[in-house]
This record gives sequence, structure tokens and C-alpha cells, in this order.
Amino acid sequence: MAERRDIPDALRDAVERTVQQAVETSGRAQGAVDELAGTVDDLRRGAEKGIRSGRRNVRAAVGERLPATTEDIREVRDELRALNPRLTAIEQRLDKLEKAKAPAKRSTATKRKSTAAKPKRSS
Repeated sequence: MAERRDIPDALRDAVERTVQQAVETSGRAQGAVDELAGTVDDLRRGAEKGIRSGRRNVRAAVGERLPATTEDIREVRDELRALNPRLTAIEQRLDKLEKAKAPAKRSTATKRKSTAAKPKRSS
């Protein structure tokens, strides 16, 4: 009968050892997963840094050769619209200056024509 009492104790010990090993295995597995996750995060950060650096290098190399974006075109259009009134004012001032100078030029031209029309005296 002593053996029958030992069987439940032995079974209990076996179950406890199994549970303890499962807990230890789970702990080791969790540690490995945490380490792996940390490594993946480090790799991801390094890759993102490399991508950002690569983008900067490409932009620096290409620079002005990039095609205009919609925003670039919109900015140029706004600048042109802002210049239009100034250009119109300049053109109007030029027209006034030309009109003011025009009579003086005509009188000079008229004088030239009248001198050219006079016959030369022969000696």
C-alpha cells in the first residue's frame, strides 16, 4: 500500500515539474520574442533612416530637374497675376512718354523734309 500512496505523490511531482518547465519555456520564448521584436524595430528604424537619407540625396542630385508640382504652378500663376497690374501701369506710362515725345520728333522730321525739298543753287 505504500506504493499506492507514492503514486499520487509521484504523479503530482511530475505534473508540477511539467508545469514548471512549461512556465520556464514560456519565459524563455517570451524573452526570445521580445529580443526579436527589438531587433526588428532596430532594423525598421535603420531602414527608415536610410530611406530618408536616400531621398535627400536624390533630391540634392536631381535638384531643379524635378518637374513642377501643381503647387509650383499655382505659385507662379499667382505671381504672374500680381505682376499684371504693374506691367499695365508701366505700359501706360510708356505710352504717355511716347505721346509726349512724338510731336517733337514730327517737327524735326518736318524740318528735314522742308530742307530737303529746297533746290540747291548751282554756282
